[in-house]
Amino acid sequence: MPPRTVLLALASAAASALMVGAGAGAAHAAAPDGAVTAPSPSVSTLPAATPGGTPSSPPALAAGDRLTIEVSNAGEGQNGTFELRCNAEGGTTYSGDHPRAREACERLGSFSAGGDNPFAPTSKRALCTMQYGGPATAHITGMWRGRSVDSRFSRADGCEIARWNAAVPILPELAPTA
Repeated sequence: MPPRTVLLALASAAASALMVGAGAGAAHAAAPDGAVTAPSPSVSTLPAATPGGTPSSPPALAAGDRLTIEVSNAGEGQNGTFELRCNAEGGTTYSGDHPRAREACERLGSFSAGGDNPFAPTSKRALCTMQYGGPATAHITGMWRGRSVDSRFSRADGCEIARWNAAVPILPELAPTA
């Protein structure tokens, strides 16, 4: 094969591998800031295998799950710092000053039951659309499923918008920007 054809074939194979890796549930590395890490919420994953080789169930919400959600630049009535406390069993008990505490705990329960992690950052290998979803940002800290959470959200591109939207009603639902 001529050198140019080989380079084009290699570039095509590399691009295909990146697209497959971005959507095939590749695990995220541990974040240096202590964020809970796992595949993004839009990617379905299998439970981890136990020493006997069988999948284990994801843990339910721990009795002490407590989150602080700080929302900025989200618009009238959406900004603020909110406390959210959820108990086990998919959010059947909840407290705090979060405006949608019951729904937020139920959403966290569904993430837990599905083995998904709403606090995982977007994969660095993800191919994201270049669209702007507005200036809203959020910072969530606390404990979820017995692990420390320190996660930031924005609406800076298509991946971040999707990540934010997947976390509604933990985060406020925002109208698309024009």
